[in-house]
Amino acid sequence: MARSLQQIENEIAQVQAELSSVQGTETEVYARIVGYYRAVRNWNRGKRDEFNHRKLFDIENTETTSYTLTTPEQSSTYELTEKSSLNDDFFINQESSKEGYYELFTKKTCPNCPPVKDFMKNISLPGKNIDVDTDLGLSEAAEKGVFASPTVILYDSEGNEKARAHTVEELSLIFEKVAVGA
Repeated sequence: MARSLQQIENEIAQVQAELSSVQGTETEVYARIVGYYRAVRNWNRGKRDEFNHRKLFDIENTETTSYTLTTPEQSSTYELTEKSSLNDDFFINQESSKEGYYELFTKKTCPNCPPVKDFMKNISLPGKNIDVDTDLGLSEAAEKGVFASPTVILYDSEGNEKARAHTVEELSLIFEKVAVGA
C-alpha cells in the first residue's frame, strides 16, 4: 500500500504533537550504601548529604605523575609513571624484586579504589595496576578469580600468590604482619 507524501507528513505531524506532550515519571536512583544498593530517596538525611558530596573519579583525565620506588633489599630504583591510559596506570619490572610484587585490580568508577591505590603507592614493592574496565584487564581478572574491585594480589618472588586484600585496613594488617615477622 503506497502512501502519499501528504499522508506521511500528517503522520509525522501527529507523532511530533504526541512527543511534545510526553510526560515521564520520576527516575529512581540507586547507589551503594553500607555494602548494598538502595534507592537514594530512602536514605536518611545524613547519607543523602554524603551522597551529594561524592565525586566520580575520571582516570582518563588524570595528569602524568612519576613515583620512585626503592626496595629495601636492592639498591636499584624503579620509576613508576601513572599514565592517563585506561589500559595501564603503572607498570614496573616484576621480575627484578627479591621480595615479590603485587597486582592491583581497579575500576574507573570504583569509589573504594583510590584509597587502596594510594596505599599501594606508598609500599616499597613493585607492582602493576590492572584496569578491569578494559577487555584485557577483565579477562586477566577472570583468569585470576578476581570478582571485586579493588583487589590486591600479593605474590612472592617466584610468582606464587601469598595474599589477597580489598581494603586499606586489610592491606595494613597484611603489611603489619610482614613487618612484625621480619
